[in-house]
Amino acid sequence: MKDKFYLVLFVFFSNFLISDEIKIGIGSCLDQDFPQPIWQPIEEENLDYFIFLGDNVYGDSIFENLYKMKRAYSKQEKLLPDFLDQTDIFAIWDDHDYGKNDGGSDYKYKKLAENLFLDFWNVPINDVRRSREGIYFSENKVFFNKKYKLIFLDTRYFRSQLKGKKGSYQKNNDESSTILGKEQWTWLEKELNSNFDYLFIFSSIQIIPEDHGFEKWSNFPNDRTKLLKILEKYKDRTILFSGDRHRSGIYKRNGIIEITSSSMNKPGSSFFETDKYLIGETYPQENYSVLKILNDDISIDIKDKYGEILNSISFKNWKLQKN
Repeated sequence: MKDKFYLVLFVFFSNFLISDEIKIGIGSCLDQDFPQPIWQPIEEENLDYFIFLGDNVYGDSIFENLYKMKRAYSKQEKLLPDFLDQTDIFAIWDDHDYGKNDGGSDYKYKKLAENLFLDFWNVPINDVRRSREGIYFSENKVFFNKKYKLIFLDTRYFRSQLKGKKGSYQKNNDESSTILGKEQWTWLEKELNSNFDYLFIFSSIQIIPEDHGFEKWSNFPNDRTKLLKILEKYKDRTILFSGDRHRSGIYKRNGIIEITSSSMNKPGSSFFETDKYLIGETYPQENYSVLKILNDDISIDIKDKYGEILNSISFKNWKLQKN
């Protein structure tokens, strides 16, 4: 009788644990010299993972000793909350933790900056990122018996030169122009040929939006067209995530959704901005996002520094629901 009781108890709690949702926090643009009150509502989310989408410090450095970058990491290390020690963390960089504002492949100290980045995020010595150029990588996760492919892109190390001036960048249509570079493209295509049920892609800069004049994938039409064409095959099971813009937003193009989550502690300017692919409006105040997974249901909330929802989107059995 006692054995039967314990068996029932085990089954009950096993079902309870299995039904518990996965929660992933997402944010970008965290300046070590600004207050960081946003960590309080983030801690209350009880996250399983947190993903840093770039500009995780502001350490632009024009000198080879990268003094400003080292200082930025040293200060940020003391400011990151203790609860992150119990949370799995993934990170990519953007321009300000790469080392040069709007920087690309021509940044002279990118390899030195890469080493600082990998050290700060405690990337193991035997990790492939330690032996190749660029900080791109992937993770394979199983949630509720489904395979999730997480792709983390490097939009800095190999990126060709921007055309035009900041705020009014033009399209670089040169056939050789690129964001990802040859090696990263080869890697990405191989990753996307593997077996998975659902796909999350993390890019420091926006992929879908077209209409603003700042950095974005559409400044390099060849790479953007190539990526979106590849993703057509996976569009019913793909979500994109980006940062950089110091404003949040949700975008939709041909069935693919992109969530832009930025900035964690540097609010953007209050000017009006829209886009042909924008759902609703953009939000320039400090923000972070929470991605929740429960079986085949997905929801994403963009929240302000008080934990209040600014915008949200959800999928039932991975079909978009109207909010």
